[in-house]
Amino acid sequence: MARATGIAPSTIGRALREVRNGEVIDPGRVRRPGAGGKLKSATDPSLIDDLRALVEPDTRGDPQSPLLWTCKSLSKLAHALCDMGHQVGRTLVWELLHKLGYRLQANRKTREGTNHPDRDAQFHYINDQVKAALAAGEPAISVDTKKKELVGDFKNAGREWHPQGSPPQVRVHDFVIPELGRTVPYGVYDIADNTGWVSVGIDHDTAAFAINAIRSWWVQMGRERYPDATRLTITADGGGSNGSRVRLWKRECRKFCA
Repeated sequence: MARATGIAPSTIGRALREVRNGEVIDPGRVRRPGAGGKLKSATDPSLIDDLRALVEPDTRGDPQSPLLWTCKSLSKLAHALCDMGHQVGRTLVWELLHKLGYRLQANRKTREGTNHPDRDAQFHYINDQVKAALAAGEPAISVDTKKKELVGDFKNAGREWHPQGSPPQVRVHDFVIPELGRTVPYGVYDIADNTGWVSVGIDHDTAAFAINAIRSWWVQMGRERYPDATRLTITADGGGSNGSRVRLWKRECRKFCA
């Protein structure tokens, strides 16, 4: 019976004892009065909001997907909630996270080289700057160079409808075609509007190209979305055309602001 219903054997055993003892449940009830307690989220109204505030800065995943990942452990979250005055344990935190749509992250990247002692503080600072910009109604974007693609008749994943026995013919080896080269997609993601812009370059991935992609987004989409903007917050990784130490990136940023 436990395997068929999913009910714990101990619960089934208690039900059998109640039947043998002739206990009668009042009409409209499935349990006797006083059985079970209220949900912790009902007796502690601020518990859900405090838990969401703890995990939101460290949440990852597709912004359009309801499935979210969190990189904080249950023990750390439970300890932090207890420090805030809540009486919770790991099991309750796990149940609440599932109700909020969070799931465990499958993998954790650890082989990334040396770890800066203030790495967590740096990302919290970036998060605070973006939140302040969004609260003020100012634009905040995330930029990055996407995977470069070869131009030509190369094999790609996926299938399309074609007459039976006549699949498209493509090259055996993925060697670049000199006269065609490769494309450089550069993405601009508007965090507040949840929209994206991709500029495709056919030359080199330089800081001038990166800033021109941002300029194209601003001309085509940004200034219409933010007509009263006075500041633009740009988040980017530390390498490539938009690297924090690339002098051309800083120079092009200054030209764009001017």
